[in-house]
Amino acid sequence: MIKIINKDNQAKGNFNNGEILENKPIGFPQDGGTVKPYSNLFYWAHAWTPGKSSKIGLHPHKGFEICSFILKGSINHYDNKLNDWITLDEGDVQIIRSGSGISHAEEIDENSEIFQIWFIPDLSISLYENASYDDYKKNEFPVESNKSFTKKIIKGNKSPLSMNSEKIEINQYKIYDGKIEINTSSSFVHSFFVIDGKISLENQKMKKSDFAIINDSSKITIKSNSDSSIFEIKSPLIPSYNVNI
Repeated sequence: MIKIINKDNQAKGNFNNGEILENKPIGFPQDGGTVKPYSNLFYWAHAWTPGKSSKIGLHPHKGFEICSFILKGSINHYDNKLNDWITLDEGDVQIIRSGSGISHAEEIDENSEIFQIWFIPDLSISLYENASYDDYKKNEFPVESNKSFTKKIIKGNKSPLSMNSEKIEINQYKIYDGKIEINTSSSFVHSFFVIDGKISLENQKMKKSDFAIINDSSKITIKSNSDSSIFEIKSPLIPSYNVNI
């Protein structure tokens, strides 16, 4: 089954009077989007600055694993554990295991673009653990490639990214003129976001910022007639722990 949620039907958000804009394939309940949390995915925001840099002030988190993926430009990050600002550049990834509690602030630089995605670990454990985080530079992630596509493995085989949320795999594809086939399983959900370009996913057309959820399928085919960039998260259909918040 394939469900496509185009950009216009995703939840919206903004900070600082539009200095930071957001499309949310998976939004908070109050955001009004069509997709609710599923699997161990709780929240997925695509955020960008249409102009100058802008800052989101210090705010707390607890329990969730919060990942930032820098798609374009750079961001600056502060938290009360490190007590300092650090910079993440295009292709870098950060995970905050918020545990029993952590506060952070972030600044998205001029004309920059990120994903911030919240994953649900076993909260009966994570809420009693000390908060921790890791930053990963883009050259730390393994890459597979052929004449049709390049695949960066962000979470999965030989990737250094460590998470407590179970059975998560994350890949970013650059598809050239051609197609790729991805094996799927009825035990998992595959979530796709088109970062750039236009694709055909099982003959259904998708463009930049469109989102797709796929389950109960053994294989999917993605075609592109020009350079396209796609972000994929594979997650368990039914996690082994309670994910109801």
